[in-house]
Amino acid sequence: MALAGATGTAPAIELRGISKAFGPVQANRNIDLVVPRGTIHGIIGENGAGKSTLMSILYGFYRPDAGEILIGGQPVTISDSQAAIRAGIGMVFQHFKLVPNFTVLENIILGAEDRGLLRHSLSRARGELKRLAEEYGLQVDPDAAVEELSVGHQQRVEILKALYRQADILILDEPTGVLTPAEADHLFRILRGLKDEGKTIILITHKLREIMEITDNVSVMRRGEMVASVRTAGTNPTELAELMVGRKVLLRVEKTPAQPGAPVLEVRGLGMVDADGVERLRGIDLEVRAGEIVGIAGVAGNGQTQLLEILGGFPEPGARLQGEIRLNGTPLPLSGTGADGRARRAAGIGHVPEDRQVEGLIMDFSAWENSAFGYHDAPQFQNGLLMDNAAIRADTADKMQRFDVRPPNPDLAAKNFSGGNQQKIVVAREIERNPDLLLIGQPTRGVDIGAIEFIHKRIVALRDAGKAVLLVSVELDEIMALSDRIAVMFDGRIMGERLPASTTAGELGCLMAGLEPAAAPATSGGTE
Repeated sequence: MALAGATGTAPAIELRGISKAFGPVQANRNIDLVVPRGTIHGIIGENGAGKSTLMSILYGFYRPDAGEILIGGQPVTISDSQAAIRAGIGMVFQHFKLVPNFTVLENIILGAEDRGLLRHSLSRARGELKRLAEEYGLQVDPDAAVEELSVGHQQRVEILKALYRQADILILDEPTGVLTPAEADHLFRILRGLKDEGKTIILITHKLREIMEITDNVSVMRRGEMVASVRTAGTNPTELAELMVGRKVLLRVEKTPAQPGAPVLEVRGLGMVDADGVERLRGIDLEVRAGEIVGIAGVAGNGQTQLLEILGGFPEPGARLQGEIRLNGTPLPLSGTGADGRARRAAGIGHVPEDRQVEGLIMDFSAWENSAFGYHDAPQFQNGLLMDNAAIRADTADKMQRFDVRPPNPDLAAKNFSGGNQQKIVVAREIERNPDLLLIGQPTRGVDIGAIEFIHKRIVALRDAGKAVLLVSVELDEIMALSDRIAVMFDGRIMGERLPASTTAGELGCLMAGLEPAAAPATSGGTE
């Protein structure tokens, strides 16, 4: 099938036989890729499929071991990012490369100044920035400090930086991961405008819905190889998921209606002021019942992290807390030894933290050591005064088999597993302790489609076993698919609660942005 795009013109990008190895690991193997000029081209694949390595080669971070790069039909050597910029390539990273206390204008010209004539550079850039903003709908205050901008506006600055450097090709890595639905829609309008002006865009994302909505063509990578490149209009999410994983994948969450029981978690008036005097939580009221999943929706940085940390027993040092937390009707202390992680686990709380590599695992330790963290004093792991390491290894091997951790080697260091398999190790450790309440933050962050399917099934199975689940995710699709009730957080407050069946992504997006949608339906159940 021919790709969508202008005929009779050289492709914006052509990669021929690109290969790259890191020691014994073949990250890219004989990759061919054609990106027609003036199109939006999606690249998808599981974790470790080689997408990031391929784009790093195109942007000059890595040199390929073999192969050829053509830009506009002409062979080029891209030795570093400056060479990529000279070739007309710009890249917007998932984690922005901006100086927070610099202004927008200062960030735009950083690295592109006129040989020390800073005043002249700023003056010229101001005029060019105004032109670009008007032409592409990228309005942003040039004198605003970047740290004062919303995430969506910071992303505009990154795009303007690339356009200021005269990029004709833009690479965007997971661009909607930190955006509200409204901000994502605006970004797509910007990308369509850029395409209409003749720009070529490569979009790396794991969200198949976005691929179908915004791209003209999509290429699929699996295990370092390019397995397909097709017109988006000629495919569908199910086919793309199967190409990514190599097997059929269930894209929807299958679950029966919840049968909520008695309240397991009750939070009343929970407030937090951090060590710097910043109010992070403002009077949180929340309830999670047995046999239900309550999802917390919101853009990252609006208090969800602090809420999970307090409930899990490790609030930020120096924070001042107020309010009340009850588990199965019993008050839990907010401070002191009775409020730490060990006490929370003993009370019946399991916790899958948001950042598995920092808070959930010790990366240099083995899988069996990580599998026992927090539960090493369990009776089945004891042998007199010592831990029974053989029992822990056997238990870990059993978990690895049931949770499909690959490779199923308890002695392998955590850092040697893929992100999805690291997540499975943490999820198995917490779920297998049969907690009354499971706190789970960003359960599928950086996790590929096959592992997402598996983790979702385990969360639903825990709910169906009569347990309470509090889910925090920045993925709105995940929140809507898994949750029985949804609470939306903004600026440390709960803006409202909704039932998935009676709300929309647009309505939730308004709440996530701190706006109250007109005539929004209320929930039944939960807090009054």
